Amino acid sequence: MSPTIHACVAGLAALLTMAQATTARADPPIFVDWASLLPGLTDAYVPSSANDCAAGRPSCIAAVVKEMRRRFEPLGRACHHDAVFALAYLRTTQTYQWAAEQPGFFGDVAWMNHYDAVFAKYYLQSYDDYAAGRRTTVPEAWLVAFDAAASREVSGAGSLLLGMNAHVNRDLPFVLAAIGLVQPDGTSRKTDHDKVNQFLNFVLEPLLSEVGARFDPNVINVQTPYGTGYTALLQLLVVWREQAFRNAELLVNAPTESARLLVAHEIETAAALEARSLALANAYLPPLSTSATRDAYCGAHHDAAAPIAYAFGMPAPY
Repeated sequence: MSPTIHACVAGLAALLTMAQATTARADPPIFVDWASLLPGLTDAYVPSSANDCAAGRPSCIAAVVKEMRRRFEPLGRACHHDAVFALAYLRTTQTYQWAAEQPGFFGDVAWMNHYDAVFAKYYLQSYDDYAAGRRTTVPEAWLVAFDAAASREVSGAGSLLLGMNAHVNRDLPFVLAAIGLVQPDGTSRKTDHDKVNQFLNFVLEPLLSEVGARFDPNVINVQTPYGTGYTALLQLLVVWREQAFRNAELLVNAPTESARLLVAHEIETAAALEARSLALANAYLPPLSTSATRDAYCGAHHDAAAPIAYAFGMPAPY
């Protein structure tokens, strides 16, 4: 991390300390029920909607974070392999919440709030369909990820990469195409989309540290085509997110419905192929290697405290 970022982190940590002191004296936060928001949550961005998530109001993100925490906590306590991606997504969403509150960070905060909610919905819906046995409705990239977690077939790094692949390479193009790629004046929303890469750069190092401290210490050395560790993981995500935006453009600009279906099929196929490749590269090889060591470690450390590095602005995790 550069000296500039360290200075930013230190300053924001001080601000967070003051904010937490104020919060401690305040009334409990208003309960926001994510489930009640789902029925009216359309993928399309509707600023005038009565639904907070469809309109992109800040209360929607509070509800998303609350729902993600509710789902993650039992997975973490059980050392379920799905807990790795669930924690990573929770921390990333908390970091988004912080970024959205910084004046000027995003050009259109309401649209970004809606973006965040719809993106989360795609993951939560796939997870729920899988848990309910509705395999035919689960995208193949997610099936590979969930099956690998259920059978404890891959390392902690594999669990993380499989979730990221399914959510970014598979889900994100459809999310972006649905919520709209241009502003009312016709200008592209890609600037706000790309700003996400900046807060991902903040969160990935402490995220890997926390996942390693709680579930699998080897995840710190996650390997990507760009190298090993959090910087390489960021580069991989930047490339995936760029491709997702380009694929969304192909979906939106397809001249016919059959052409759009072809683009959609190519997105699904590419994400599934990547999933199978990641599963193979990160698989345990019984009896030489299994998840036993990882699972035993998690049993003793799953409730480890989050790294102090999260103090750059994220809400306190517990």
